[in-house]
Amino acid sequence: MEIDLDVTLFSSSSSSSSSSEDDVDVFLNAILPFEHLQDCIKNELFVEETVQLYSDEQFTKHFRLSRKIVDLLKAEFETSEYFPKKDTGFTRVTSEKCILAFLWFIGNEGATYRDVADRFNLSMSTLHGIIEKVTYFLSNRSKQFIVWPSIQERVEIESEFANMGFPGAIGVIDGTHIKIDRPAEDSESYLNKKKYHSIHMQIICDDKRKIRDVFVGYPGSVYDARVFRKSPISQSLPELCQNFYILGDSAYPCLVNLLTPYKDTGNVTNEQKNFNLKLSRCRILIEHTIGLLKQRFRQLFHIKCRSIELTCHIIRACCVLHNLCIENDVAPNAHHEEMEAQDVDLQENNEEDEDNHVGLNYRNYVAAMLHIRCVPR
Repeated sequence: MEIDLDVTLFSSSSSSSSSSEDDVDVFLNAILPFEHLQDCIKNELFVEETVQLYSDEQFTKHFRLSRKIVDLLKAEFETSEYFPKKDTGFTRVTSEKCILAFLWFIGNEGATYRDVADRFNLSMSTLHGIIEKVTYFLSNRSKQFIVWPSIQERVEIESEFANMGFPGAIGVIDGTHIKIDRPAEDSESYLNKKKYHSIHMQIICDDKRKIRDVFVGYPGSVYDARVFRKSPISQSLPELCQNFYILGDSAYPCLVNLLTPYKDTGNVTNEQKNFNLKLSRCRILIEHTIGLLKQRFRQLFHIKCRSIELTCHIIRACCVLHNLCIENDVAPNAHHEEMEAQDVDLQENNEEDEDNHVGLNYRNYVAAMLHIRCVPR
């Protein structure tokens, strides 16, 4: 669903600024020593000169995307409703600078608004406006870039999962937590099991680590199973999967179209162990997807934003950019490849209450078929 915003103009000028920008400068001059302000020198020609000298490899390292993708985004952004069209007399910030400033911000975990503003020769208020507008520009294009696989794609994806030892699967689901600052309202509900404030993000990926569905916004205290039940995909999964299924961990209910591991109660059969082993090997895909997403766009390790709504859109915007990288074969560099282990927050389901008995029976059938395939003849 598109979000309507009042589009404000981006402006950047060494001689002219808005009243809000003047207020920021006056405030900083009042509270900061002169020596500190001298150190905050803006990089006036960073985009115009320095970035142009980057090799393609350097460009991707700093901005996480290739030049080809950035050129595509800046052209679309310039014609979108989020880019200013009216001439106000101020120096207009180019679409290229808007996109690059946003990418620099989300690509660096320690990037502050002040650091990014100085690097791109922008005022603080102008940068805030750019981050917000580019975020909504990308997030509201999620229906274009985050889509469920077509019938033909499902067949191709299933073939790859079959090669991994799990025929019938077309995706893997998992949840992860995005750390945030303590919200001003209802902060306790955002406190997760590991005692930090977070927003829950549910992702389904395919064999190529492309995100096929994302659901974000629930507070960190909500368990994976409940987030799944509240997500739109839970009701539409039978229609979307049809004769296929996705794979999940034991935090999810076992359904016909969502298979989960057997609980290890001490008497797991060889057939069940084989099923669990093959499923765990496939689940590496979603762990890599989440790890790669966070390593590419390192603000996802801790988003410092006062607005929960804007935070959710930043997360979804990063998912859009992740898929653009996958579609255009933008390989992660050595810095990205060192993916950290993801938070594992398993809540074992009570199968009598949560799981679909038809799903449990179907899991037994799949486990038997997988066991037959691996038994030597």
